[in-house]
Amino acid sequence: MNGTQWIIFILIIQVIHFLGTWKLYVKAGRKAWEAAVPIYNAIILMQIINRPKWWVILLFIPIINLLMFPVIWVETIRSFGRNSLVESWLVVLTLGFYIYYVNYALDVKYIENRSLHPGTALGEWVSSIVFAVVAATLVHTYFIQPYVIPTGSLERTLRVGDFLFVSKFHYGARAPMTTVAAPMVHDTLPIIGTKSYLNKPQLPYFRLPGFTKVERNDIVVFSWPADTVRQFFRKEAGVKKPIDKKSNYVKRCVGIPGDSIEVIDGYVHVNGKQLELPGSAKPQYDYLVYSQKGVSSRLFDQLGITDFTRKYISGPVNQEQVQAISPYIKGYNQLGDGQLELYTGSSGIPTGTIRKYRLSLKEVTDRERLVPLTDEMVQTLRNDSGIDSVVRQIIPKGQRGINLFPQSPDYPWNYSQMGPIYIPKEGTTVPLSLKVLPLYKKIIREYEGNTIDISGNQISLNGEIVDSYTFKQDYYWMMGDNRDHSEDSRAWGYVPENHIVGTPIFIWMSFDNFTESISNWRPRWNRIFTTVNGDGEPQSYFKYFLILLVAYFVGSWFWKRKKSK
Repeated sequence: MNGTQWIIFILIIQVIHFLGTWKLYVKAGRKAWEAAVPIYNAIILMQIINRPKWWVILLFIPIINLLMFPVIWVETIRSFGRNSLVESWLVVLTLGFYIYYVNYALDVKYIENRSLHPGTALGEWVSSIVFAVVAATLVHTYFIQPYVIPTGSLERTLRVGDFLFVSKFHYGARAPMTTVAAPMVHDTLPIIGTKSYLNKPQLPYFRLPGFTKVERNDIVVFSWPADTVRQFFRKEAGVKKPIDKKSNYVKRCVGIPGDSIEVIDGYVHVNGKQLELPGSAKPQYDYLVYSQKGVSSRLFDQLGITDFTRKYISGPVNQEQVQAISPYIKGYNQLGDGQLELYTGSSGIPTGTIRKYRLSLKEVTDRERLVPLTDEMVQTLRNDSGIDSVVRQIIPKGQRGINLFPQSPDYPWNYSQMGPIYIPKEGTTVPLSLKVLPLYKKIIREYEGNTIDISGNQISLNGEIVDSYTFKQDYYWMMGDNRDHSEDSRAWGYVPENHIVGTPIFIWMSFDNFTESISNWRPRWNRIFTTVNGDGEPQSYFKYFLILLVAYFVGSWFWKRKKSK
């Protein structure tokens, strides 16, 4: 909806409100015309229902207003003596239109000094729940949002199983664009699995003022620009999602508006210089580890390496044994002698399972193993007398990757070699040609709403032939610290400014084995209550939290004891 359409929509809402309430305004001692003046009528209505005037603000905050409207409807009819539970449900289920019946068909009297306290325990409970949901939705939408790391794209800076608090006020909270949506959930309703929102109407993009901008090396949560997935891990046709209902991704910002970036041998170069990561960053790259005696999984376990594959040779297995090991198996091969070659994740098959089901397994210790490693891990392995070599794997220049930005044969890029690429800045003009167009085609057409036509060597935008383009907003380049195992801007390109959600500020909980059953989760005590961004090592505040917790309980005990005397 454009600005004109929204004005018309708001005027229609005001007419509906006036026609449904003007008699009630008069019975409350007000003038009929006061029900027709936008905003002013809401202030007067708060006086009529004896609620604080600041509630009016809540009526204009997207998502919050959806929770407040039913409250206002119920409060309105109760101010005129309609207190029954049936009528409360009627006004909610009719989307407020039951007020028309009260306004025109019933002879009601205004109760000026009615009690605002619920008359029953159920009413008290409902009132408390509504208040809690409104408050939580306000915090969740505009201030702090919980987030969990589901994939290893930022390993080992952020780990799978890290539970984060994401600040939305650092960059300024993005006001919801989807006006009709369920509170406290993202794009899918839990349990039933259907989408949690209506595509229309949509509000224009607006961001509240923040106290900082996205800087190079910030870890950023954003709406995945390429998202057409209704539900992950399910094969179905793609869907078109509103910006604020696209799936949230978290990556490191390596390029800000106006930068020129290039990936050389996997390392990011910005404006001609290699990007220097902060001390809290622990990037990983793929290495081929070789040992004549074989590279053992135990060595990887001792180093805390979790992203590797174990291989077992198994004798024939029965149905019961298959069911027992299937949760751990990622793949298998049938060998010619009737044996099986089984592949698992780094956790392998538990010893208890092997013994219980009498499995005949032998883990294969290959001489070469490909694993993602940090610089610290590489140095430790190279210092190990049992390891012969640790060699970084780099894709050579000119070898084109699969499904990578900008999806053009003119740019034979891969994850190790890419660019140079200019990161668009609002107001900047770039020349357009058939060679350059693939770099900015998605921006021009999808993010900034233009139509593109090509005729011979000529490019037309919105029906006019052009040879340049001026960007309407800022863009960013995001990459995961797990450089060779991250789907990021190298795959789908730029992240528009209107897709930015916030920045992680705190890890409040963290679990190993998070992708397995909950019984296998193990707390990472050294990561609980730790900071995310920063130049040095992550700082843990867990011990300070425990001290404060103990102090609170001890102080509370002494206070109660003193009070009882």
